[in-house]
Amino acid sequence: MVLHEFIHESRWEDFPSEVHRQARRCLLDTAGIGIGGRRTKLSAVIHDFAAAGFGGAGASLWLDGRPVSPPGAALANAATIDSLDMHDSCRPVKGHAGVALLPAALATLFLAGPQGISGRELVTSLVVGYEVAIRAGKALHATACDYHTSGAWNALGCAAIVARRLGLSESQTRHALGIAEYHGPRSQMMRCIDHPTMLKDGSGWGAMAGVSAGLLAGRGFTGAPALTVEEAQVAPFWEDLGSHWSILEQYFKPYAVCYWAQPAIAGALQLQREHSLQAEDIHSIRVFTFHEASRLAATRPADTEQAQYSLPFPLAAALIYHRLGYDELSDRALQDPVVLELAEKVDLIEDETFNARFPADRLSRVVIETSQGVTFDSGETRAWWDLSDPPEDDALRAKFRELAGALLAPARMNALEEALWNCARLPHASAILDLLVPPPDGGEVQR
Repeated sequence: MVLHEFIHESRWEDFPSEVHRQARRCLLDTAGIGIGGRRTKLSAVIHDFAAAGFGGAGASLWLDGRPVSPPGAALANAATIDSLDMHDSCRPVKGHAGVALLPAALATLFLAGPQGISGRELVTSLVVGYEVAIRAGKALHATACDYHTSGAWNALGCAAIVARRLGLSESQTRHALGIAEYHGPRSQMMRCIDHPTMLKDGSGWGAMAGVSAGLLAGRGFTGAPALTVEEAQVAPFWEDLGSHWSILEQYFKPYAVCYWAQPAIAGALQLQREHSLQAEDIHSIRVFTFHEASRLAATRPADTEQAQYSLPFPLAAALIYHRLGYDELSDRALQDPVVLELAEKVDLIEDETFNARFPADRLSRVVIETSQGVTFDSGETRAWWDLSDPPEDDALRAKFRELAGALLAPARMNALEEALWNCARLPHASAILDLLVPPPDGGEVQR
């Protein structure tokens, strides 16, 4: 299918049932993480920045209510999702699409008119965004010499959503994609792995760049052709548009840490469950893993960002608390002496077998030795909720309630869950914003 036709002419009825189901799963999961992320310092900083630097109208900050421009809302809300590293991911591009796409789609609800759009149109535009973003990401990784953050390519998915919302012409849509690619943050991901900060995966800037690109193209601004779309060598990535569904390649994360750490966490928890291991009984933990994961080496992270790009600390926290959300990775939690003592016992070992299978597979092996000299070996392990064993719908809904319940009253949380899960039935997608935008009902939001 021609890209312009796919962006502008796709309809909900065109998608197979498995795409319908996956779209609602991605929508609910991403929104829940956006709510959970509001508890982070990163979110507080970026919300205040967007209110001061991107003032205007047309969109709002989630769990805040302050009006801002659509690019400002896309920036702050995407960065908030990125602040809690728990959102859906795509293995072939080693990154994230939904984190930018949902903020872009909700920030531009009213571009088509004061009545906004239907819930079905909202989800349809998200599916379009996933298909464009993931293909652009695959093309970028196949042609660029460095490993770029997700904002470098999810910006094109955001631009496609805005182009659809505004009804841009074929020429304007082409310019929107070109502007988004040119201005998207081609930042080096491994720099943030080695030096974790609030830069995260670049998706806040990707969302802002993509929304801005669509708005600019609508006003007549021109851009160079998007090489990840139009260069001859990337044509194979676009040939199956409309027949192969990239959104089905999304996997979900049970823990708020880098996915590269999660196979080892799964292996450690497996051993603990099978052998009734207690933290005080553990003498050492050896983690055999691929190179990229071995660089998640911070044993004593100084802040939430470092904790999410660590392997020893969250592995230790998971063995003690059996969960990894904001509470286990907040600045206060990083001072837990029991977790720190166990994290010091974790040794990361690069394994050439796992290197050879990356990025198609992200694998680890965990060996735990007890104080009595008994050794337990997990064997080859994958992350929980891997594509080969995805979570059931009920598990994703439980994850949403755990995240949202910290800030929303039960009635509001339940109403939002139902609106998101049944979005395709909503006559007006603005019903989601009515529940998502007002300030929280309680809980802890950083200020």
